[in-house]
Amino acid sequence: MQAGEARLAIDCGNASTIGVLAWPDGNSSTLSFDGAPHLPSAVHLSADGEVRTGQRAWQAAAEHPERFIPHPRRPADDQLTIDGTSVDGVDLVAATLRRVGTEAERVAGGPVRDVRLVVPAGWGPRRRTWLRQVAHRAGLSQPRLVEAPVAVAEHLLATGLQLQVGSFIAVCDVGAGAEVTVLRRGPAGFEVLATLADPDVGGIAIDHALAASLTGDVGLADDDDAGRWMVAASVQAAKEALAQHPAVTVPLADRPPVIMNGAMLDEAARPVLQRVAQLTSEAIAAAEISTNDLAGVYCVGGTAHLPQLQTLITEHIGLTPTAVTEPALAAARGAADAGAANPAAAHVEVPVPPVRRAVAIAVPGFASLALIWQCLMTAEQHSAMSVHYWVTLNWGELTMAAVFALLACLGAGTILGSLVAAHSPTPDTRSEGGKVSVGILTAVSLGLAIAGLYAVVASQYLGQPVGAYLRWALWPITPTVLMAAAIAVVAARQWRAPHGGWSALLAPPTGSITAAALGMAMIQYSLTADRWPHLVLWIDIAGRVGGLLLGVGVVMALVTPLVFRLILAAPLAVITAAIVSRQSAGTLGVIYALAIAVWWAARLWTRVVRPAQTRPAGEPSTARWGVAAPPGGGG
Repeated sequence: MQAGEARLAIDCGNASTIGVLAWPDGNSSTLSFDGAPHLPSAVHLSADGEVRTGQRAWQAAAEHPERFIPHPRRPADDQLTIDGTSVDGVDLVAATLRRVGTEAERVAGGPVRDVRLVVPAGWGPRRRTWLRQVAHRAGLSQPRLVEAPVAVAEHLLATGLQLQVGSFIAVCDVGAGAEVTVLRRGPAGFEVLATLADPDVGGIAIDHALAASLTGDVGLADDDDAGRWMVAASVQAAKEALAQHPAVTVPLADRPPVIMNGAMLDEAARPVLQRVAQLTSEAIAAAEISTNDLAGVYCVGGTAHLPQLQTLITEHIGLTPTAVTEPALAAARGAADAGAANPAAAHVEVPVPPVRRAVAIAVPGFASLALIWQCLMTAEQHSAMSVHYWVTLNWGELTMAAVFALLACLGAGTILGSLVAAHSPTPDTRSEGGKVSVGILTAVSLGLAIAGLYAVVASQYLGQPVGAYLRWALWPITPTVLMAAAIAVVAARQWRAPHGGWSALLAPPTGSITAAALGMAMIQYSLTADRWPHLVLWIDIAGRVGGLLLGVGVVMALVTPLVFRLILAAPLAVITAAIVSRQSAGTLGVIYALAIAVWWAARLWTRVVRPAQTRPAGEPSTARWGVAAPPGGGG
């Protein structure tokens, strides 16, 4: 089997780094470092500039503790000062990834081109870009970023978990820190609904508490001497050994060895795990669902094996969580698709959309067809002495038909993405972000094609040059197309999943569409109906009411709060009703097209770029709402 066919997934945590190598036939291998299935993330910078990794770094810490960095993964703009020298954190983390890449090449027998990096769900564009820079500095291929809880969820599916589309799960990732994420399984993959993180809760905090308990020195964890790191290494080894033995002997620097048992571990871990359980409860509340809505809670990470974690979570939320088998490896295996029997040929599910979503797609679709039909059937053709021929057409109706066609296609974006992924051999299109991005771009292309088709059919049907028809059909929807393309880029880069998921983000504003479509249809009726004397008043009233409805549709697209809608609807609706005429119909259509563009821009800003980060009630200031701390591969 060729090395280029292999997939390398790396979970670079704050305490340890895990690498999984997988092949298309479903076989996988966890990379081994110094005889262990994980590589410590700690590094040591020697005086000559060499960056030591793994066990070599811990050994060097005994002689030169001032040059030891136990947790080098930091924010993108953080410069470290080591022994008076400023060091870029990118170089330090790159040394660890470089070693993982070298080991992967040795096992695979050549360079591995398909690289996936696991990232916390709460990381934004800045941190994700920083991690890409680390991978580039390490000499890895351009990586695909996979959010840790999404990778865990995919691993659960690949290993036999039955989970219907629309189901909710919570992933509790407890490594060096803690991150709790609530996800929903959508038609295009898993969608992150809420994520809460606390960098001070996890394996590192438990290690510090154990060290203080064993040495009787609470400040030991803050000392900057070799003894600190020797104690830390001993405590970590003892904590792992307690999973197999009731008690272990812990050697200490310049002190007699001490005995550590399970009761001491439980006592040190309880306050930390209590906070993890509280984060789980708060994340569920932040996702605006109840515990009864969850299909399950799954614990992963290097600290997830502690039995007390399941007990405390059960006490807080009333639902017993499940500790995933080999919890420290779950995210890396999910990112590598290592659990599937044949990931390359795995079937991509294309579910039938639920009723509400089907309605959201059908409303703009039928509105588009209705308006273009009325536009063509009521167009007035004129001829002067069989020489001069012209057509009176409602350009605004043509514009709005194009807008609604584009919205209908975008509403089906995730479904289109799943359809494309199901028949695509390219692995990038099979990730959640890849499906959504391809789906949006496909929807945009389809919407533009339909709008252009409307223009061509109208020009041919009416015997007119196509130029003006294309301008009225395509130019007004260009801002919306640009907004959708920006969202596709966000999805492809996997910077952030919007609150409520991609399907909810792409859902069109059916209330606004209904009001505006009905309004434009009534305006066109008033402009083209036979004006019999006994019907003139009613025809005029229909036109004014149509203007009112169109104005209401514009307001519903521009603002969401009911109070603001009531305030703005009255004056704007009166204005649109007052200017109804043949000359203003095109302007009214363009106004609505611009309102939809503003609606898309607002959704891009408030749900993706700057999502609301309301702190859930009762959350202490130490928790990070919406910003994930590095959870790490192990504690």
